[in-house]
Amino acid sequence: MTALTSLTVGGGCAAKYSAARLQKLLEGFVPVEAENLLVGLAPADDAAVYKLDDERAIVFTLDFFPPLVDDPATFGRIAATNALNDVFAMGGSPLLALSIAAFPEELPDETLAAVFGAADEQVRAAGALLAGGHTIRDDEPKYGLAVVGTVHPDGVWAKSTAQPGDALFLTKPLGTGLVLAGKGDATEAIAWMTTLNKEAADAVRGLAPNAVTDVTGFGLFGHAHEMAERSGVRIVLDALPPLDGALELARAGVRTGGDRRNREFAPVEADGAPEELLALGYDAQTAGGLLVSLPAEKALSLQSEFERRDLFLARVGRVEAGSGLALA
Repeated sequence: MTALTSLTVGGGCAAKYSAARLQKLLEGFVPVEAENLLVGLAPADDAAVYKLDDERAIVFTLDFFPPLVDDPATFGRIAATNALNDVFAMGGSPLLALSIAAFPEELPDETLAAVFGAADEQVRAAGALLAGGHTIRDDEPKYGLAVVGTVHPDGVWAKSTAQPGDALFLTKPLGTGLVLAGKGDATEAIAWMTTLNKEAADAVRGLAPNAVTDVTGFGLFGHAHEMAERSGVRIVLDALPPLDGALELARAGVRTGGDRRNREFAPVEADGAPEELLALGYDAQTAGGLLVSLPAEKALSLQSEFERRDLFLARVGRVEAGSGLALA
C-alpha cells in the first residue's frame, strides 16, 4: 500500500497558508453588510455564523489538508475531527458534513474507502451526518469536510471577546507537529488528534466563557495572538502543557513546516525563555484543543467540571489590559 505521506511535502494543519499573508490578503475584502451575519470576516473567526431566527443560527466551516500519517483510516479520522472541531469552537453542534477530497487516480479504491469510512464514523460520533461531497484528481492527496452546525444566536463563542481579568485554559496538550516530525511513536499524538472537542465544549458551555478558539495550524502562540489582537487585550502565557517527548524533540532541533511562518505571524515577548518552549508554542497543531478565556472567578468551577468528566484541562495563562502576547 502506498505511504500517503510520501505523496506530499507537508501534511495536516502545518500545510496552512501563512497567517501573515492571509491576513494581508483579507485586508482588501469589504465586510459583507448583512444584519443576520453574526460572524463573517469582520473579524474572521473559526467559522461563519448566520442567524436564522431568534432561536437558531447556522455555523458553517470547511477544512482540508494533505496526509500527515500513512494509514488512510487514521488520516480520514484526523481530517474529519479537525473540521468538526471548528463548529465546537464556536459553541455549536455539527449537523451535516460534505467531503472535500482530492486523490491521485492510481491510489487503490480500498485506500479511499478507508479515508471516507473513518471520516463517516467520526462525523456520526460528533452527532452529525456525512451526506455527500466532491472528489477531484490531484497528484497530492487532500481530504477534509465542509460542516454545517447550529447554535443559539446568544450562545456564539468568538475569539475576539476576551476580557482583562480572564483566566486562560487549554483542553489538549501541545506538540502534535513535533511528535509526528520526530518519526517516533505517535500513538499519543494520534489519540489527541482523533479526539473531538465535543465533550470539552459541553463542559465549557455552562460557564459562559468570554472567548473561545481552537488551537490548530498557527500554534498556541498564533491563536493566542489572534485572540489578544482582536479582543484588544494583552495575553500572558505562563504554562505550556506538552505531549510526552515533544520538548525533548524540540530541544534536539526538530521543527515543523509551520514553525517559521507562525513566528513571522505572532511575535511574543519571551526574554530568556528556552528555545524548546518557543518551538512548542509555535508548533502547528492538528485538531488541537480549545483555548478558553473566562472570568478568573469561574476557574475553579471549570476545573471541577473537567475533573468530573475526566477530561484534560491545563491553565495556561491570563488576560490583562494592554496589548500583545507574552510568555512569562
